[in-house]
Amino acid sequence: MRKLHITNEKQRDATVGMLTLKPDPTPHMGLPGAELDYRRYIAAAESGLHDSLVKALGEEYGQALVDGDPEIDMEYVGRRIGRSDRIYLSHGGKVLHHAPEVVELIINPDGSERERRAPKEVLANVTEEIPARWTGKRIKKRDVVRRFVLTRTVPLQHVDGLTYDFLYGMAKDLHDSDEMMLMGGGESGKQPLILIPNGSPYRGLLEGRVDGERYILLLHLSNMELKLPAEGEKKA
Repeated sequence: MRKLHITNEKQRDATVGMLTLKPDPTPHMGLPGAELDYRRYIAAAESGLHDSLVKALGEEYGQALVDGDPEIDMEYVGRRIGRSDRIYLSHGGKVLHHAPEVVELIINPDGSERERRAPKEVLANVTEEIPARWTGKRIKKRDVVRRFVLTRTVPLQHVDGLTYDFLYGMAKDLHDSDEMMLMGGGESGKQPLILIPNGSPYRGLLEGRVDGERYILLLHLSNMELKLPAEGEKKA
């Protein structure tokens, strides 16, 4: 179980568990009592690719495909593919013997390119030493669903009796007020949450639900905020 270091309203901290929700199993492919086996076969050799056919037969080689089968290499097509390795090709089709350089592309809100740069090393700002902080900024649940796109939800779980009281108190507070709490990362608690090195920054929104002695405390993560377009964009 992964751990999360977190503070409450009184800025008291504790380390609790983070549950991973398992998705429902996908439909099983195949017949009752029989397993479905996927196999891969070679569909074309290099001589049957478009560029090779153009060199051999010219641009208008459609009729040649009808009259015969020049795109099929009987030595290779139909062979079963076993273990395979991934290779990278240049724009000219040549094999690259070194992995390509990764470039980070920064996009403006309108979809245009703003900047290209080498990827930066990003450190996690929620660690064993730095907790996710209770900021005190409360947002009504009805407003959260109108302002944020919630991309992931992580249930938090107590690991002993003390952390049960710790999390239950947070969940009851939020449940009674029908609000969510904005959680902050970093030493100041004013940054988005980055839970793993080189991870995406997220706004963290804590939701609590209580039923008697039972509780559930959910950390919703969002990396997209919903905003109304400017007046000029509305007219366009």
